[in-house]
Amino acid sequence: MSENRFQVSGMTCAHCVSAVTEEVSALPGVESVHVDLVPDGTSTVTVTATSPLEESAVAAAVDEAGYELVR
Repeated sequence: MSENRFQVSGMTCAHCVSAVTEEVSALPGVESVHVDLVPDGTSTVTVTATSPLEESAVAAAVDEAGYELVR
């Protein structure tokens, strides 16, 4: 198992958490997604997967949900 943490901006509420969780969970190998929401700040998304994730894939999933990966 691999645990990765990503910083995401633009999230403000439970709907945001749900959208990001849904998109990131769809990535191959993802076992779980946990979001520490910081409304109007930078939230931390912790992803547990069967192998390390490509940052670009996570960025694309976060973008699809309508938010931005902070790099």
